[in-house]
Amino acid sequence: MTGRGCSNVKFLTFLPMLTMQKIRFFRRLWLHHLPIFAASAAAVFLLYVTRPYKDVLTKLSFSTAYPALVLIAITLLIGPWNLLRGKRTPISSDLRRDIGIWAAILGIAHTAVGQNVHLRGRPWLYYFYSHKEAAAHILMLRHDLFGFANYTGLISALVLLLLLATSNDYSLRALGTPRWKQLQRWNYVAFALAGAHALAYQTNEKQKMPFVAIVVASIVVTLIMQAIGFRLRRFAKV
Repeated sequence: MTGRGCSNVKFLTFLPMLTMQKIRFFRRLWLHHLPIFAASAAAVFLLYVTRPYKDVLTKLSFSTAYPALVLIAITLLIGPWNLLRGKRTPISSDLRRDIGIWAAILGIAHTAVGQNVHLRGRPWLYYFYSHKEAAAHILMLRHDLFGFANYTGLISALVLLLLLATSNDYSLRALGTPRWKQLQRWNYVAFALAGAHALAYQTNEKQKMPFVAIVVASIVVTLIMQAIGFRLRRFAKV
């Protein structure tokens, strides 16, 4: 077969794959991304306009925090929920991946905005004591509740950034299924750190009970569902 003939065959075999990719892309766009974006935008807008804070940055930081935590929790509920229904979640689930993408976007946005809320123009003081404060502490690194809240939030956002950068088919193929799956399991770490960050800030800011309840419910429900999923997977192997 001539080189031109081989090229024609490759092109013809590529067409169905291209069509399937387009179908999958538009399916994810209409069934996943647009609804998730709409729900997230509505939640952020509702929290933004109902907050009594005077400045935009504080409102944005608050209004992106809770939707981000809830979305991360949902990504960890899909697997156990499928097991309860007698279904197995595939290695790469489009729904879980797409929810995770928006969770990462909101989480990273919250972290970026949050660096400018409490200490305007001095974001390093979220993580280090000032020279005046340092005299009373052994370490320059903040090791109070405020510092704990900021470090856990920052590390969680960095993990989310890594997960966002690899939440695509190219990374799955390049890393291989086992390594990609192992990397994506860092979502548990991101959620644990985000939960610790959220709880610490509920205490620091003496937040109202409905918002404390959102944080606690997200953590408790996720832990319960993960425990149920673990038991179901364990019994399935016996």
